[in-house]
Amino acid sequence: MPVRADYTFASDNTAGICPEAWAGLAAANAGRVPSYGADAWTARLQQHFRKIFATDCDVFLVLNGTAANALALSALCQPFNSIICHDYSHVDTDECGAPELFTGGSKLMALAGPNGKLEPTAVERALRRERGVHFQKPGALSLTQSTEWGTLYTLAEIRALATLAHAHGLAVHMDGARFANAAAALRGRGITPADLTWRAGVDVLCFGGTKSGLHATEAVVFFNRDLARDFDRRVKQAGQLDSKMRFAAAQWDAMLRTGAWLKHAAHANALAQKLAAAFRRHPALRLIAEPEVNGVFVELPPAVFAALESRGWHFYRFIGEHGYRLMCAWDTTDQDVADFAADLAAVMRSAAAPQTGKKKPPAKKPGAR
Repeated sequence: MPVRADYTFASDNTAGICPEAWAGLAAANAGRVPSYGADAWTARLQQHFRKIFATDCDVFLVLNGTAANALALSALCQPFNSIICHDYSHVDTDECGAPELFTGGSKLMALAGPNGKLEPTAVERALRRERGVHFQKPGALSLTQSTEWGTLYTLAEIRALATLAHAHGLAVHMDGARFANAAAALRGRGITPADLTWRAGVDVLCFGGTKSGLHATEAVVFFNRDLARDFDRRVKQAGQLDSKMRFAAAQWDAMLRTGAWLKHAAHANALAQKLAAAFRRHPALRLIAEPEVNGVFVELPPAVFAALESRGWHFYRFIGEHGYRLMCAWDTTDQDVADFAADLAAVMRSAAAPQTGKKKPPAKKPGAR
């Protein structure tokens, strides 16, 4: 039995740099260019983002998603504030306290919600917990789009949550590590990136580059430009100002100018649908949530997971005891999905087959008890 040696469905982070971003890097590598963002690619950057979002916005590049989220939240909150987020949000579960560190002490208030999404009723209950100076004052609402469960907030849901947040004086942050996948999924319904963000009440978006096929670059996009005051100094102080900024900006330039950011995201989303279909062929398995972007979440018996792992398939337990996450990326292929589907079918047949080869117990002798 052949065993794979890659990390096909472990994470969209395991994919390499996509061709367009690689071409951008090559272009930026030609000759000597001014440093710290004083280059032609960085100069064009604001124009690209303003075109995509159909509004004036301020854009800052940082090196990774943790810094993007933590720095963005630090611009929205004082140390005595709290940040309302989902209990599966990346800011709460995967950033080692960076939001608390960068804000100087803001407390994360993590709330449960179905399918990875916050609900207005739960947020409103959290807002009522304030007890004057004895309790941290809510300062920001953080939404993840697409969510950590591979689902999407609808426009109505974003508007309702943002309206509630603004009515209580909170700024709205969107963790968009997979914003490209969300935008690609909703484009067919006539929903634009502008609709998904500032028109729905989002003040600042952390636009993911890494999971879209770029190398070491994320964009922090301020739609409420008043909140971006001195953000460049926050970036510098946090060690996130890239001296060779052209390499980050040239990747974004190539991706946004050509539309590759949406093309690759749509491809990953489509393959996740095919992967989900492979699981649906087996009634004994259950999808935890209907996939809307590039992630599939499924409950697997331990023996099934172990058998797939032994065949070289890499993916992680993510929800509860038996809930697993499989991620598709820009470089996932139809053959990858077909191979996995074939192995899954073989494993499920083996699990369902009656066990043979065991010795039969000796027949009882007449009169034996």
